[in-house]
Amino acid sequence: MRRTTALRTALSAVLLVGAWAGAGFPSASASPSAADAPTAVGTDTRQASTGLIAAMQQDLGLTESQARARLTAEKTATAIQPEARRAAGASYGGSWFDASTGGLTVAVTSRKQAAAVRATGAAVRLVTHTERSLDAVKAKLDRLHAPAGVSSWHVDPEANKVVVDVVASAQSDNDVRTFLAQARNAGPVTVEQTDEAPRTFSAGTVGGDPYYTGNVRCSIGFSVYGGFVTAGHCGQAGASVSGWDGSGIGNFQGSSFPGDDYAWVSVGNGWWTVPVVLGWGTVSDQLVRGSAVAPVGASICRSGSTSHWHCGNVLATNETVNYSQGAVHEMTKTSVCAEPGDSGGSFISGDQAQGVTSGGWGNCSSGGETWHQPINEILNRYGLTLHTA
Repeated sequence: MRRTTALRTALSAVLLVGAWAGAGFPSASASPSAADAPTAVGTDTRQASTGLIAAMQQDLGLTESQARARLTAEKTATAIQPEARRAAGASYGGSWFDASTGGLTVAVTSRKQAAAVRATGAAVRLVTHTERSLDAVKAKLDRLHAPAGVSSWHVDPEANKVVVDVVASAQSDNDVRTFLAQARNAGPVTVEQTDEAPRTFSAGTVGGDPYYTGNVRCSIGFSVYGGFVTAGHCGQAGASVSGWDGSGIGNFQGSSFPGDDYAWVSVGNGWWTVPVVLGWGTVSDQLVRGSAVAPVGASICRSGSTSHWHCGNVLATNETVNYSQGAVHEMTKTSVCAEPGDSGGSFISGDQAQGVTSGGWGNCSSGGETWHQPINEILNRYGLTLHTA
């Protein structure tokens, strides 16, 4: 992208070269402390654009006042979540944003810690299992061979169990039954049904505002200093990358898939990076101010080169997704739709970067679910710094 190009082109280049995290779905593996570490925290909810509010009204069924109130409440919940976790100590059983109350709920196994958690502003629920014990159960499932009919599995803090999602049409499959029997032997597990198996959302070359690797089109995620982050399934280390206008951007400097689904691309040849997520005319282009992790239950929006801008809710974190290419760990599941070519695109909550699009099921006509690779895991893995406003 040359600096002499028109404004729209410049904004597209902004997204393609530096402000985004690519186009794919599989997850990255990182410790909870690393994954939760934000680069910055934005606090001014008045900066929410009218387009963002309109998108939340359309996709989440909210009124304008409800959308603004929810953004304010989610900002507060995101800010107190780390403090509430510290207050819970070893009895921590997970946390989630409760849209019905507008607050953060924290699960604890000890009544002794309840008062300290409430003092942070969070509500408390007494549970049987700690997050650490449930993570250990999930780790046992990660070591099992999962058949194609098993979609994913994650720790559900509200259910206080490990949830295994099975494709409805495969629930009677013998291999699926065997996997579920082994899963139940590992600890507290519950089974839910999903409509389709997950898949990645890369696509063949078509027009739009993408980036390309060979005949594969993906979407930029977030700018980092020196380049942008994206999905690992979009390209291998060393592969060259070109922009929507065919000019060279740079090369994949690192890539991992499956197991993880993250990568980063260096930027050069007249391209530069900016802290912006493209709104595609649906909303105003969104400034990126940090990467504080939104809790389960919070609203989240996604931008991609095929289906553009859509919103939904965070459904689960630390989920293992069973793609046909192999399992990917520590993913975040959302109710946001996506389509082929959206892989690597930005997931953002308010002005906080959340992750890059990895994969999912369904589409933006009939609906579906989409996973993203958490942004902080990618930054930590490659020693990158998010470009923020």
